[in-house]
Amino acid sequence: MAPSGTTSLSRAERFIWLTARVLEQRRFEHHFLDGDPDTVETALDAYRNADGGYGHALEPDLRGPVSQPLHTAAALRVLDGIGRCAGQRVERIGRYLTAVSTSDGALPAVHPSLRGYPAAPWIPVTDNPPSALLATAPVVGTLHRNGVWHAWLFRATDYCWDAIESLEKTHPYEAEAALSFLDGVPDRPRAEAAAERLGTLVREQRLVVTDPERAEEFPVAEGYAPGEHHHVTDFARTPDSLARRWFTGDEMERGLGHLAAGQRDDGGWDINWRPWAPGTALEGRPLVTLEALLTLRAYGRL
Repeated sequence: MAPSGTTSLSRAERFIWLTARVLEQRRFEHHFLDGDPDTVETALDAYRNADGGYGHALEPDLRGPVSQPLHTAAALRVLDGIGRCAGQRVERIGRYLTAVSTSDGALPAVHPSLRGYPAAPWIPVTDNPPSALLATAPVVGTLHRNGVWHAWLFRATDYCWDAIESLEKTHPYEAEAALSFLDGVPDRPRAEAAAERLGTLVREQRLVVTDPERAEEFPVAEGYAPGEHHHVTDFARTPDSLARRWFTGDEMERGLGHLAAGQRDDGGWDINWRPWAPGTALEGRPLVTLEALLTLRAYGRL
């Protein structure tokens, strides 16, 4: 049935059919139209490489065919969302993660294999990249949340605990990555304590806009684009996230209202990071549109 009406969801549906990649179309079908998760997995397989990792600009700011940790983290988020984060597909991913890990068992944000392919100008490609919480924490958190057992997880989990519990100065994307780990790791008392400390850092360093009408009073993190603020719904994406405890009811209401109001006339939401090539903005908007819809639905606002 063709989309009709003027609801937020129907306008977003038209935007997805008009602009999104096949993968985001299939994800939309699954999450909002009772679509078959098999079709999502089939679309995702187009990004999978023989080494078990994922490439081909699955994460739009990294172009080229080669597997990368950030692409693979994105693939795991997709599999998690359709309930398919298990079995042989995850075993193959585990082999890839082991092969590209740093000496301390964690993941670099960017593997040197990206050299020579286009990437966002703020993403450096080095020969010996350091471990990055930004790449490691979401992968570890997602695997734990799905009850995955793999030898790679032991040292990577220890790395995440050490990195998160020693954080002093951070930035929004790193804090969101840390939160992804804390929301999924099995040791809930330790995770709750670490999340409370992380939330204090986020608020003290003013990394989250708690009042959208006063957004200009909140600083933009170093290296971010002008206006690249992060809001309460970027952290507390669902009511059961540990980040929900960081914000008052009024702050959440303002944040959800701001998120809902961000839908554009064409039915989609805009990216707020710096577009550096034509395809990155075009591919990014359906991604943030799906995230906005899922968050609004999680809070009963869709």
